[in-house]
Amino acid sequence: MWTKEAAQFLDDLTKNNATEWMHENKKRYEGYKKDYNNLIASVLEAMKPLDSSLEPLEVKNCTFPINRDIRFSKDKSPYKTNMGIWISTNRNRKNSPGYYIHYEKGRSFIAGGVWCPEADELKKIRKEIAFFYDDLEVIINDKAFKKEFGELDNDDANKLKTAPKGYEPNHPAIEFLKLKSFTCSHPIDEKLFFEKDFGKKIAEKLIAIKPLNEFLNRALETEE
Repeated sequence: MWTKEAAQFLDDLTKNNATEWMHENKKRYEGYKKDYNNLIASVLEAMKPLDSSLEPLEVKNCTFPINRDIRFSKDKSPYKTNMGIWISTNRNRKNSPGYYIHYEKGRSFIAGGVWCPEADELKKIRKEIAFFYDDLEVIINDKAFKKEFGELDNDDANKLKTAPKGYEPNHPAIEFLKLKSFTCSHPIDEKLFFEKDFGKKIAEKLIAIKPLNEFLNRALETEE
C-alpha cells in the first residue's frame, strides 16, 4: 500500500526539484524511502508464489535511486519525480526480462518484457521468434495476457519500417521481427496504489507477463 505522505512528497519534489530543498526535507525523504520499500515488499510477497524464479529477490534488488543521471540530458533537474519498481531475477544482465511498476500522477502504468536489448541480445530474440513464433503467438493470444495488455507494444518508435537484415519481408512473424523492444504495458489508475491489497491486485495483473518473460529468457540464454 502506497501512502498519501509518499505521494505528497513526490508532488512537492516536482515543484521544488533542487538539492537545497531535498536537504531541507531529509526526514520526509527518509519516510518516503520507508514507504517505497514497504510497497516493494508487499509486491514481492504476492509475486513470489506465482513466479518461483523471483524467490532470491530482496527489496533492495527492485529499487531505483532517486537521483537522475543528468550527464547527457538537457534537463538538469537532479531528482526523479516518479516511483518505479523493477522485478527481475537477472539484474546483472542489462536488459533482463522482468516486471515493472510505475507510479506518477496521471501517468501510472505496469509493464514487462525486454526494453531496447543490445545488438547481440536482439539477434538472439529475433532468432528465437523466427523459429518458434508459434510459441509467441500462443503467449500473446492467451486470455489473461489479452485482458491486461492486449498485445506487445508496437508504436512507430519501437518498430522497424522494413524487415530486419537476414529476414524475408514475407516471414510469418515479420511484425514481431520488426520490433526493437519486446515489451507490453498498460495504464493503471493511481488510486490502486493506495488500496491495502495493492500487492495482491498488482501481482494478479503482472503475472500475465510471466510466459513472455520465460520466452525471452529462453532466447537470451540459448548459446549460438
